Amino acid sequence: MNQFDKQTSRTFRIAFSLVSAVFVTGLVGFHFIEGYGFIDSFYMTVLSVSTVGFEVVRPLSPVGKLFVSFLIIFSLGSFAYVGSSIVRFFLDGEFVNKLKTSRVSKRIEKLIDHVIICGYGRNGEQAALELMDHNHPFVIIERRDNVITRIQEDPNLLFIQGDATNEEILRTAGIDRARALIATTPNDADNMFVVMTARSMNNKLTIVSRASEIGSDTKLKRAGATNVIMPERMGGQRMARLVTQPDVVEFMEYILLQRNRDISIQEVHCRKMSATKQGKTIGELSLGKVTGTTIIGLKNGEGKYVFNPGSDHTLTIHDQLFVLGSPEQVRNLNSYLEGKI
Repeated sequence: MNQFDKQTSRTFRIAFSLVSAVFVTGLVGFHFIEGYGFIDSFYMTVLSVSTVGFEVVRPLSPVGKLFVSFLIIFSLGSFAYVGSSIVRFFLDGEFVNKLKTSRVSKRIEKLIDHVIICGYGRNGEQAALELMDHNHPFVIIERRDNVITRIQEDPNLLFIQGDATNEEILRTAGIDRARALIATTPNDADNMFVVMTARSMNNKLTIVSRASEIGSDTKLKRAGATNVIMPERMGGQRMARLVTQPDVVEFMEYILLQRNRDISIQEVHCRKMSATKQGKTIGELSLGKVTGTTIIGLKNGEGKYVFNPGSDHTLTIHDQLFVLGSPEQVRNLNSYLEGKI
């Protein structure tokens, strides 16, 4: 339960306790002071707290009159607090936030093959933007109240407030149905726990983690991370290459980071390749001529990478191609390999 839910729950518990205390005090007081039975005590308590002025059961004793005066003052203060709490719940947006959270939870329950982003700092936000550009579903896990407030400003973002090392939180995020998890917290120890917990819950999950300290990358991989990214190291390498190979860096960034996606590097799996095309070479299939894509590399069934494969390379259903082309050209390549065109 997050801080917002705890505060709301505490407020309503206090309100319920005050109302209960008013009626219990009235029932006990009228019974022992005036000798009323349960029904008469309840009736007199309702008359007192409502101040409607109906006829009393019988004339009150001096002590009874003092008790009624105290009960009225106590009930007015209690009901004033309860009323202000209810008004604040609606006017301060708490009720609306509850509805939004409920809607978000229902949308998360329907996610399949999505990505879980643990932490919404600078790296987490950039990861979310990139996934958004590729129209890939994702859900954010974040525990900081101020960050959750910022996330709620965008109705398209799905989020869960909580600790990503908690199995229940990961289960709520649909880790059993997820395709990948990205751990982006600035603390390597936190990322380690996230990776270990996620790996124990889904052995087939692709896990990408951030690392800050030298040596943490090895530990994170041992814990179950598929890939480990060190932003500081990558930043230093990029700055050096902008000095030694500026045009190469700018060209690659244009291909990989452009927003309009006119052309990009994409993965194309051959596992759905039709039987008529299996066992043929790249040259025999004329992939570039038919689809307009350029094959810049591939990963074979043994996990080995082949850069700029020749036309004599025989494709199998275990190969994974890396191609350069427009979205339409990549779609045509997929359709061509599957025998649809």
